Amino acid sequence: MWTNGLLTIGMLIISNIFMTFAWYGHLKLQASGISSNWPLWCVILFSWGIALAEYSFQVPANRIGFIGNGGPFTLMQLKIMQEAITLIVFTLFTVVFFRGESLQWNHFAAFICLILAVYFVFMK
Repeated sequence: MWTNGLLTIGMLIISNIFMTFAWYGHLKLQASGISSNWPLWCVILFSWGIALAEYSFQVPANRIGFIGNGGPFTLMQLKIMQEAITLIVFTLFTVVFFRGESLQWNHFAAFICLILAVYFVFMK
């Protein structure tokens, strides 16, 4: 049971890394001049390619982790956990790749609310 839980969490983390690069990585490529001359349809196709990798981890993670398939998590727990992971991965991505973005007090307040959401969704 715990093996499925840890596998699910690990795959959701990997999935969210790909998702963040698919959604926001093209902005960094544009800023660095790599994709600044690409037409929008090329950027979309590039992001779709990355999103395929994201789905290759996200879909199995949800199947393995879902209680209906023998996993340890309810659907609501999977979703809230995924949102918390997304926020953590996105924050790290922003701090590392977009140094002009800064974290403010309200961002930390939002993080605390999300952590509380995770706590409450796992509460019996």
